[in-house]
Amino acid sequence: MFNVLKIDHIGIAVKDMEAAKKFYTEVLGMAVQGEEVVEQQKVKVCFIPSGDSEIELLESTSPDGPIAKFIEKNGEGVQHIALRVDNIEAALADLKAKGIRLIDEEPRYGAGAASIAFVHPKATGGILLELSERK
Repeated sequence: MFNVLKIDHIGIAVKDMEAAKKFYTEVLGMAVQGEEVVEQQKVKVCFIPSGDSEIELLESTSPDGPIAKFIEKNGEGVQHIALRVDNIEAALADLKAKGIRLIDEEPRYGAGAASIAFVHPKATGGILLELSERK
């Protein structure tokens, strides 16, 4: 068994991280709480806390990265919603047993040292859903 604990973050694809950060910090008065590059996903990320969840800004570090491809197809905007789970391995096993289409059948490294896995949008009504477990 596993439990969905909360919305962990909302991932927003941006072309220009610095311009996007300015909006959230200067216009909305929010604070950035960490940036990192996740080489495996060809992305630079920036976290902005909001209540008990976060906004995750995502900028591609490569023209062939998933964020660059997303922006090319859809433009900038919400790329995924992440749910925090208490046991990602159990969540993936349960979803797989229920016949839910997964992008990742095994957890992988995500920003903030999280274990993450994605559920295919065809299984969720068109939303790219990320499962996230943080220790």
